[in-house]
Amino acid sequence: MNPALSRIATVKASRLTTRLCRRFNIKSSPIAPDLLTLFEVIGYTVFLEADIKIGRHKAQRSSDAEVILSNCLRNALKQINPKVPCEVIETVISGLISTHSSNLLENNRRFHKLLTDGVDVVYHNGDQIIHDKVWLLDSSNLLSNDWLVIHGFTIVEECHSHCLDVVVFINGLPLAVIVWSHSRHEKATFWKAYQRLQMYQQQIPNLFSYNVFQVMIVENLARVGTLTSQWQEFLPWRTIEDFSYAGETELEVLIQGIFDKRRFLELVQHFIVFEETGASICKNLLRHPFCTIHNPKSPSRMI
Repeated sequence: MNPALSRIATVKASRLTTRLCRRFNIKSSPIAPDLLTLFEVIGYTVFLEADIKIGRHKAQRSSDAEVILSNCLRNALKQINPKVPCEVIETVISGLISTHSSNLLENNRRFHKLLTDGVDVVYHNGDQIIHDKVWLLDSSNLLSNDWLVIHGFTIVEECHSHCLDVVVFINGLPLAVIVWSHSRHEKATFWKAYQRLQMYQQQIPNLFSYNVFQVMIVENLARVGTLTSQWQEFLPWRTIEDFSYAGETELEVLIQGIFDKRRFLELVQHFIVFEETGASICKNLLRHPFCTIHNPKSPSRMI
């Protein structure tokens, strides 16, 4: 986003804040006015969990154990892959929902390959056998994708139940999780946010099988990491469209810099790398040098 567009977004955000507060009617959640407004500014649909439980809704779930929004995924896949038969789409959805192993990172790596390379499918068209791909994301037409943010998203898995602050869904897939904390002690609060993420990964791992980014927010400070990032490796995002923005908060730069629709798909496709280090696997977010540090001459990679 160039400086002119950034100023426009700031004006839009200031106008939306009052409307969002009135719409959400949440006095107890200071996350809503800033974070959710920023997502609306860049074109995401924003809902509360209560919104999707009222009547028939595209994001409605049959139970709190579901982590994929099946209706959203189904509609998006049909739009992105119009030539693929509906029954093949349903088979792909079933395969995505199924857990293939008890190893969270292996599940995540498998899913990421499907996310970037597409799902190989074979089906009959008359007498022909068709070898094709079902694409989960459409990078050529951003409007073909469903961009949704849910504030307050309850997950129940086995004996554990958690209500996550914010989950970002692209085509019904939970690709980002955001945790928010409020404290004057920045370092301690980021540590607590990191501990919450680790607890979520252990207790509700199904959600994180699909995770690309994890974000920790302390008021207007923001850090981004991946499934395997240590807490000190969660770093700020420094730029929007290769410009530094000294007048904007870390939260504003991170949301506009990472979750801009075009850039988000580029990061998913080209800047996530799984590396094997001995017996373990690291999920790395490759960064431009100036995205996480102030000195643009120093190379940086966040793990």
